Formats: sequence, structure tokens, C-alpha cells
Amino acid sequence: MTMEKDYVLGTHDDEIERLGLQHRVWRPKTTDAWQRAGFTVGQTLIDVGCGPGYATLDLAEIVGPGGRVVGLDRSRRFLDHLESQERIRGIGNVETIEIDLDDAKLSDRLPQNADGAWCRWVFAFVQNPRALLERVAGALKPGGKLVIYEYFDYSTWRLLPRSPAQEMFVGKVMEAWRATGGEVEIGLSIPGWLGELGFAMEGVRPLIDIVGPGHYIWQWPSAFVDVGVERMRELGSITPDEANSVRNALADAERNPNALMVTPGVMEIIATKG
Repeated sequence: MTMEKDYVLGTHDDEIERLGLQHRVWRPKTTDAWQRAGFTVGQTLIDVGCGPGYATLDLAEIVGPGGRVVGLDRSRRFLDHLESQERIRGIGNVETIEIDLDDAKLSDRLPQNADGAWCRWVFAFVQNPRALLERVAGALKPGGKLVIYEYFDYSTWRLLPRSPAQEMFVGKVMEAWRATGGEVEIGLSIPGWLGELGFAMEGVRPLIDIVGPGHYIWQWPSAFVDVGVERMRELGSITPDEANSVRNALADAERNPNALMVTPGVMEIIATKG
């Protein structure tokens, strides 16, 4: 692939905008999880795979001037966006580290005895997710909290009435994901790994919504279709006709007041280091 650092959906402006929308949709759930994990003022927190930094800046405001947030990402373009927004908002407690999360040198660059770490849809993309989990675990102090959001069943994503075109697209996305060496449903593996690493599971729950076209959450998968269909077409994963059929299926659903969308199954994990 030719996109920066092999990001499946790239790191262009449209993707940065889509990730912002995604974070706004997910913010109520994530901030609730952070509160339950005890993220608070004065702490040192790690944002693993921080992307353009939407969650990073929220975490920075939570820990306040006396705390610190370390954002890790392999995309310089994403980190530039984060650093720019930090300056604009007058937040001065964020440190960014440009590094591939599969790099064995990551352990040497992580803060030590951090109070907590957060990652969303990160382990699904890396080549060696268990090794990454070990490195993040090693950066936490005893009693440190780890909050993870990962897919456990991506195929729950569908339209009602059901759409063969949309379900074909979901299958193609999963194929493309795995072709890059990732595992879209990595959430199924993480609880077991955490147990092996001595973590206590404080909470595990599924996050799935069923919403209509007028619901705010609808925008999250819809925006992914807007970007993802074109990306899958560029990669040759779907034909131009198939791309149009996916767009048309979504447009038809959005015109149907009785349509529903089931979102991909996400696993929320809150764990404490022993």
C-alpha cells in the first residue's frame, strides 16, 4: 500500500474529519468508562494509538495541568494534528511519541509507573497484539488501569431490512483488514491475555446499538461507508459497481423512516494491573 504507514483508510483530511465524528459519537461511552476506571486529576495516562488526538485532548483535560498524557502513534500527520489542536486549545500537558506500535523499542519510550492507559481499535491493526499488550502493561504501575475498546463481532453490523450489498461490504472490509496482518475481532483474545499477564478484570461488557437514520449514532457507521467504500475501491477489494451498490443501499436506508442499523459489536474492557 502507498498510504502513510500503511493505514487501511489513510491519514488524509477526510479521515481525520471522520475520526473526529467517530470520537464525538463515542465520547459519552468512553468518558463513562474512564470515570469507572478512576482516571482523574494529576495522573499520567497513555493513549495507545492516539491518531489525531481527539481522545488524547479529552484525557489531558481530565488529568489537568498537574497530570500528563502520552500519545503514541505511527502517523506523523496524525500527531501534527494533535499538536496543532493542543496549541490552539492552550493545553500543555501532552507528550507525543511517533513510533510503530509493533516496534520492540516501544518499551524504552513509554513512561514508567503510569496510572492508566487507554486504547480504542488499536490491537486489531497491529501485527503482534499480545506483544503490544505486554509492553503497555509493563508501563503501568501496580494497580494501574487499562481501558480497551475492540471489536469482538464485526459482522453484527447490518441494515434492517437486510441489504446484501451492505453485508458484502462488511465482509470485504474484514478481508482487507486481515490482509494487512490485523485481526478485526481481536477483542475475543484480549481478556485471556490480560489474565495471563496478571490483570484483574474489573468489567467487560458488549457495546452494540440498534438505531434509526435520525439517531446521532447512525453517523458513525455511515461516515465509515463514505470513506471506506472509496478506499476499498482504490484497493481493488470491490468493483465500481459494488461500490455504488453499497452507497445506494445506505442512501435507501436513510430515506426509510422504518430502517434500522445494528452497529458492529465492540467489547469494553476495564482491567487492573496486579
